Amino acid sequence: MAKNKNKGQPRNYTLESGVARFGKSKTYHKKAVYKFLKKKTPKQASGLKPAFIEKKIDGAKNGGTRMVRVRKLANNYPTQDTPVEKGIKQYFAKHVRRVRPTITPGVVAIILAGVHKGKRVVILKQLPTGLILVTGPFSINGCPVRRINQRFLIATSTKIDISSVKVPEKLNDDYFRRIKAGKKQAKKEGDIFDATKKEYKPSEERKTDQKALDKDVLQAIAKHPEGKALKAYLRHNFALTKGQYPHKMTF
Repeated sequence: MAKNKNKGQPRNYTLESGVARFGKSKTYHKKAVYKFLKKKTPKQASGLKPAFIEKKIDGAKNGGTRMVRVRKLANNYPTQDTPVEKGIKQYFAKHVRRVRPTITPGVVAIILAGVHKGKRVVILKQLPTGLILVTGPFSINGCPVRRINQRFLIATSTKIDISSVKVPEKLNDDYFRRIKAGKKQAKKEGDIFDATKKEYKPSEERKTDQKALDKDVLQAIAKHPEGKALKAYLRHNFALTKGQYPHKMTF
């Protein structure tokens, strides 16, 4: 099919004096509008059903016919829009959990915040929520197996081979989630100023899991070429002295 060279260009144009090159009569014949003036295209029946139907009505003064709606309108309308129930969408569960490339299983990291800040711990794995599962071990520096956000960890260049360590599958986010107490019970007379808080105590199950996990981690530390020095390294807390700057240090 040959391309139209004059596509997009006007049939008429103005001269330098502002006068059109072709007059109205010439432009009329160039466009050939006269060919389509008496030509009528037949109307195509639309597939839509009519909204009104003509019905006959008795009575001399009623006009004989009347247009009636096919679908009657509602007599009453609600004053407020009915709320649409939307299902709960778990957007947080669909997030992609990105972890720094330096945080890998077996790497020794430094905790920066919390009760155990300054302690060196061993990274075990990443949980589905993005939190990092770490352990002291507890028998060395008193840090139990716990989950912590990666923003509060500094990964060091020291790494332990923990391929032989078996981390139980039950050590997930539900395992560490504490059960909240129910609604506050009505205080009895005399207990109005009782503000004592119940201290958290680990269950026997957690103590058993901690001992079993520490046993495997300690065996992995013993296999390290510098096992004795590594134990002392994990035992001592990280601290900065005068003149030391963390942004200039290589961990």
